[in-house]
Amino acid sequence: MHLTRRTFAAAGAGLMAGPAFARPSPRPIVIAHRGASGERPEHTLMAYRLAVDEGADFIEPDLVVTRDGHLVVRHENEIGGTTDVAARPEFAARRQVKVIDGEKLEGWFAEDFTLAELKTLRARERMPDLRPASAAFDGREPIPTFQEVLDLARAESRRVGRPVGVYPEMKHPTYMASIGLALEPRLADALKAGGLNSRTAPVFVQCFEPGPLKAFSRLSKARRIQLVGQDRPQMVSAEGLKAIAAYADGVGPDWPLVVPTHDGRLNPPSALVADAHALGLAVHPWTVRAENRYLPAALRKGEDQTAHGDVQAVFKALYAAGVDGVFTDFPKMGVAARR
Repeated sequence: MHLTRRTFAAAGAGLMAGPAFARPSPRPIVIAHRGASGERPEHTLMAYRLAVDEGADFIEPDLVVTRDGHLVVRHENEIGGTTDVAARPEFAARRQVKVIDGEKLEGWFAEDFTLAELKTLRARERMPDLRPASAAFDGREPIPTFQEVLDLARAESRRVGRPVGVYPEMKHPTYMASIGLALEPRLADALKAGGLNSRTAPVFVQCFEPGPLKAFSRLSKARRIQLVGQDRPQMVSAEGLKAIAAYADGVGPDWPLVVPTHDGRLNPPSALVADAHALGLAVHPWTVRAENRYLPAALRKGEDQTAHGDVQAVFKALYAAGVDGVFTDFPKMGVAARR
C-alpha cells in the first residue's frame, strides 16, 4: 500500500517544517547516497530499503534518460560498471565511445537503450574489490525507474511511520538536452504528478551544473541544491555563495570544503557554513565513506584500504561545523554519529 499524494505531501510538509531543516540545524538530515551503497549495489531498491531501515531521512537517486524518454536511476549514463550489460551478447554492438561533458568514455550508455531493454539487465556492485560483501548481492535486481523510487519512498514512509524524502540528482543535463532527452522537464513533470511540486515537499533537486538548475527553477517549486567539487572552491567563497543564493536553496560541497584536511588530519572548519547560513542557504556536504581509502591518514585503521577507519570523527566534525545534512554511503553510521 502506498501513501496517497495528499498524505505524502502533508507528511513531507511536517518533515520540512521540523527542526531537521532549521538553519543552523540542531538535527541535520542523513542522506543515503545512492541508498545504503556501502552495503548493497548502488541505486537498487534493496539499497534504498536498507537505508530507510538504518534511519536515513532521504534517499538519493541519480537520474539519466532512456532512449524512449524514461527517467531511470544510475550513477552515470554509462552503465557498464554498474550492470551486467558487458556479459550480454545481444547488446555487444551497443558498446561505443562518446564524449560526455568533455570526457571521452567507452562503454554502454542508458540513452541507447529503451526502458524495456534496460529492465532485462541486472545491477551489480561498482567497486567489488573495495566492497566484496556488497558484490554478493550482484544480479538480484534490475535498474529502477525514478517512479519506482518515488513509490518506494511513499511505501517506506508508511511502513516506518515517518516521512522518507527523495533527493534526485540530474546527471549530465546539458549533454542529455543536446541529444533531445532533456532531464529538467521530465523531472519537474514527475514531481508534479507525485504531488511533490512545492517547497515543503520532502524533495531536494541537486546538480553540479548551474544552468540546468536555474532552468529547473522555472519548472518546479521543489528546492534546489548546487553541488560543488573541491576543484571549484571559488563557488563556495563568500561571493560565490551569493551567486548561488540567487537560484538555489542550498549548497552541496565536497565535505573537505567544510572541514579541511591537512597533513592527514581534520582541521578546524572553514567559513563555508557560516557564510552560507548568513545567506539562508542550507549546507549538505558529500560524501562520507567509511573505508580507509576515503579517510585522512590519521583516521585510518591499519593498512587495508577496504577496512573501515574512524569515520565517526568525520561525521562529528561536520555536525559540529553546523551542517544541515550529510550524504553518506553508510547511513547507519551517520545516524549513530548524529545521536
